Amino acid sequence: METFKIKGAYIQLNQLIKAMGWCENGAQANTLIDDGLVKVNGIVEQRKRNKLVVGAKIEFNNNVVLIE
Repeated sequence: METFKIKGAYIQLNQLIKAMGWCENGAQANTLIDDGLVKVNGIVEQRKRNKLVVGAKIEFNNNVVLIE
């Protein structure tokens, strides 16, 4: 499991996917979310701009990241 340290109070889900390098651009990140391929805290998440805070666990394609 990887960790990702946020600088503010939160990071949006689509921004995190781009920052982790799980896709090439924002449009691809949004498509992954729309297709139900991303989980937040074990639940499929389809809100592209879901605000992720410290302690959130995000899963995609056998990758897991914990927000710090």
